[in-house]
Parts: sequence; C-alpha cells; structure tokens
Amino acid sequence: MRRRFTVAERTTAAAEGDVVVLLIGMRINHFWAVHHWLPVLLSMPRMLRELDKSPDSGLLKYILLTASPRTYYVVQYWESKEKLYAYAHAPGTVHHRAWTFINGKERQGKVRGHVGLWHEVYVVPQGNYESIYADMPAFGLAAAHGQLPLEKRGRRVKDRFAYRPEQAATADVTQKTAPSAVADGA
Repeated sequence: MRRRFTVAERTTAAAEGDVVVLLIGMRINHFWAVHHWLPVLLSMPRMLRELDKSPDSGLLKYILLTASPRTYYVVQYWESKEKLYAYAHAPGTVHHRAWTFINGKERQGKVRGHVGLWHEVYVVPQGNYESIYADMPAFGLAAAHGQLPLEKRGRRVKDRFAYRPEQAATADVTQKTAPSAVADGA
C-alpha cells in the first residue's frame, strides 16, 4: 500500500535567493533544577504558536528536534533575516518577554547555570545550498519553500549548486521562442 504523503520520486527544494536558517535550543545542565529549565522548555512551543498565528511573521517552517535527553532545539526557516530580526526585537512577544526575564535574572546574579541557551543564524546565499529528497514528503528546506522534481534544478549536485532562477527564466523563454523542428522541415 502506498502512502499518500510520500513523493515517489527524487525532488529538490524550490528555494530561490538567500535562505535564512535559525537553529535555536536549550540544554538541561541539571535535571533536578526543573523550576529553572521547564519554563525555558515550555517557552519555545509558545513562541512557535505565536508565530504560526501570524502568517506575516516570516517564519516559513520549523522542525523540533532533540540531540540528547538534555538538549532540545528547533530548526527554523525564515523568509528573510529582516523578518527574523523584527520578531526577535518586537516588544510584547513571547520571545521578548522570555529574554527580558532571562536578562533580568542575569543582571541580578541569579543565573546558576542550570539551563544553557543557544542559537545560530545562517543566511545562505543562492548557489551555496542544494537539496535532494528521495521518496520523501516535503521536509526541511522543501517544506519551507516547496518541492520540485529534481530535473528542474539538475540531477547532479554541481548542477543544483549552479542553478540560478534568471538562467531558468532565460531557458524557458528560449525554448518557447525557438523554431520547432516541424517548422524547419525536419
């Protein structure tokens, strides 16, 4: 029986232009300090719900992951770094309240090292990312930007890295305006 959610072919992400990826997470340093790490753990789902309710926020997709029983993180795909910055600095958001709380504890000298926080942001220019998905539903970059048959970007990695939307548009125009073999008498 074939499942409806899988794609029985090789595909690639339909991303064009720069890709913005945020990795954000936490590490439980002391399991017994539940009152320190549980509020941090619970704040991420609240932030994601807040972002989901605002389609203009710029968050395209996210994936919740764990690296160990101590470390939890989210891979987020954003429309632009400007929209990511806008959310990070917007007053009144779950993120702003959480960071105000954490920064306040830090200033008061009440941070005890019970929970670690981290994030990494990558702005990946076009031509510096590529993807392939074999018999997969849309996942990761493809879930964020859409999915295309692999041939649209090239079957080989070097072809997908070399893909440029403006070249594809030129190729489409050339194919549409080229004289057909029938018209040439072939």
